[in-house]
Amino acid sequence: MKFTIDEIKAEHQKVKSGADFPPYIQAIKTKGVSHYTVYVSDGRTVYFDTEGQSESTESKYEVLTIAETLNLDEFKSRLKLHQQGGTDYMTFCNDCAQNGVEGWKMDLDKMTCTYFDKAENEILVERIPGA
Repeated sequence: MKFTIDEIKAEHQKVKSGADFPPYIQAIKTKGVSHYTVYVSDGRTVYFDTEGQSESTESKYEVLTIAETLNLDEFKSRLKLHQQGGTDYMTFCNDCAQNGVEGWKMDLDKMTCTYFDKAENEILVERIPGA
């Protein structure tokens, strides 16, 4: 394992809005993270290195209920606002839950973020901005 959860947490502390996200991605990639998955329901994140080894964080907040029905258009508008620095992380997580987004997978090699619903269907793939 090339990285520790403490190292990742230290980098994440620097992220105040979506605008701070690209430097965070570069920093954790440098530490050996190849991809990770964030689960909106409790904020738990599982980080993987290139050998498939993983480290997981604890739950970060009270459990959020993920809406049964996906509202992709509303999610896209909330995502854009977040990426422009208009919302904080917790607001964004609530927006995900309310619009049926279960989580997202970050691929640091392809530099993509794939959002998924409760059935783990891929619902939106984006390039990581500024990466």
